[in-house]
Order: sequence, then structure tokens, then C-alpha cells
Amino acid sequence: MWTRVSAYTCCIYAVRMPATTLAAAKRPPAAERVYAHVKQAVLDRRYEGGTLLTEGELAEAVGVSRTPVREALLKLEVEGLLRLYPKKGALVLPVSAQEIADVVETRLLVETHSVRKAVPAPAALLDRLGELLDKQRVQAEAGDFAAAAVTDRCFHAEIVRSGGNEILSRLYDQLRDRQLRMGVAVMHSHPDRIAKTLTEHEEILAALTAGDTEAAVAVVTRHVGWFQNLARGEVR
Repeated sequence: MWTRVSAYTCCIYAVRMPATTLAAAKRPPAAERVYAHVKQAVLDRRYEGGTLLTEGELAEAVGVSRTPVREALLKLEVEGLLRLYPKKGALVLPVSAQEIADVVETRLLVETHSVRKAVPAPAALLDRLGELLDKQRVQAEAGDFAAAAVTDRCFHAEIVRSGGNEILSRLYDQLRDRQLRMGVAVMHSHPDRIAKTLTEHEEILAALTAGDTEAAVAVVTRHVGWFQNLARGEVR
């Protein structure tokens, strides 16, 4: 009886509210759609550093007017991904050496502390890290660098979150976009790095499984610290 009433009620609701209205209700506001489109394209490097984006092109690409485009671009400028030039457009800012250095310094402080707290590692954390490692391996083999970068970031975030310090986790989450952008850029410019990343993730997982705190810290330091060489132009 309940199933019939529910189904009937849904049918009545659908009749009273046209499909176009329902679709519109589910659609995010125009400015949010532009924001998501541009941000994802910047993180995926479809809009690379140095690219000049115009309001007209973005409005046409997303299917909106120019007003929400301006709103979205202002928000992205505040986040440090773009720089606006009146009557010209928005310049996608390249990843600078200083930005890489700052992110690496922050990551080392947070992640070496977090991996120490993760020992002894609970089974749930070890299982989750194993799943992410397998997922990243599949993505790397498929050449999906953007997805592999997201999974890479999730691997490290799981270790940080395992410490139970919400303030530290939120601080780490603030680095998310910068890490993703750097990660995708590195994988494209240094495709051999993905194999090393997978190997070092395996070493981190092995050290945590063995309960070897110092080994885990050493691998994390080497793994994250590699980006310092990138920032100094000393990649090896």
C-alpha cells in the first residue's frame, strides 16, 4: 500500500512540475557552473599557466551570460589561480617556484608529524591506503594523470586525517588545489615520476604496516622533499 501511494504521489508531483522546471531546480547557479568549469580546467591543465581567458569565450563555453562569468573569475582570483585584467580577460597564473617551495615546506611539517601519529596504524587505514594505491596504479597505467594526482592527494590526506586533529586536517585541505595543480603539472613534465611515486607510496604503506615510525618518516620526507628539487631546478 505504501509503495503504491508513494509512486502515485511522485507521479502527481511530476505532472504538476514540468520536467524543464525540475531540471532547472537541480542545476547549480550560473556563476557556480562557470567557477567549476574554469577551476577544473586550470587544475587539469586544459587551461595552462599563461593562458588568457576572455569573458565572452567562457560565457559561450558554459552557456551563460557574462555577468556570472565575472563573478566566478573574481572568486578564482581570490584563490590565486587567476589574475584579472580589465577589458582584457583573466590570466591563468603559472605555478611558481616559490609556491612549490611554500607548499613543500607546509606538507613536510604536517605529514611527518601525521605519519608519526599514525603508528601503530589501524587496519582500516592500512586497507584504505592499499585501495588508493591500487587505484592510482590503474590510473597511471591508463595515462590519466589528472585522476592519478587526485588519488595521490587522497593517499596523503588519509594519513593526515588518521591523526584525529581536525584543525590540522583543515589546514592540509587548504593545500588541496595547489597540490593537485602541481601534481598534474609534474606528471606531465616528468612522466617517469609516477612510477617513483607509486614505489614510494608502497614503501610508506609497508613502513606503516610494519609499525616502523622512523622508516615511514624517512620515506615521507624523501617523497615530499623531491618537489624542493623541482622548485630549485634540480630535479633528478
